[in-house]
Amino acid sequence: MKKIIVTFLIVFCLGSFGFTQDYKTGIGLRGGYFNGLTIKHFVGSKSAFEGLVVSRWKGFAITGLYEIHNQAFNADRLKWYIGFGGHVGFWNGDNAKWGEPGTNYTVFGIDGILGLEYSFREVPINIGIDWKPAINLSGYSGFWGDDGAISIRYIF
Repeated sequence: MKKIIVTFLIVFCLGSFGFTQDYKTGIGLRGGYFNGLTIKHFVGSKSAFEGLVVSRWKGFAITGLYEIHNQAFNADRLKWYIGFGGHVGFWNGDNAKWGEPGTNYTVFGIDGILGLEYSFREVPINIGIDWKPAINLSGYSGFWGDDGAISIRYIF
């Protein structure tokens, strides 16, 4: 059974090499002040939806974004993107560096994103760097401008 799974993964990865220039979907890790998972799916040649599930202060947040992508600096496989979306997050004031101890917070808000990403030709990997400011509209209102991250995705 292990040989079948390994063989399938090798064939899948080798088959993905031709699609790395313009990928359809990427799944991976996001690391920064908020760490977690990212999935990006293109719905057009320049538009994509990205979902994030991230953790910080022993709480977590779920974010959905709509992004517009364009070629950057006339370089193949290098794109800049800008987008917007929303989030919901759940924290306990005991673990956060803000809020009242003993108070649970559920926050809702809007997000922006500005980033740059590169898709490798040789392997089905994409790497991106971005800044994602957010404004909490309820729960614990305010501006959060410290969410910058590097994402590494397997693309297919």
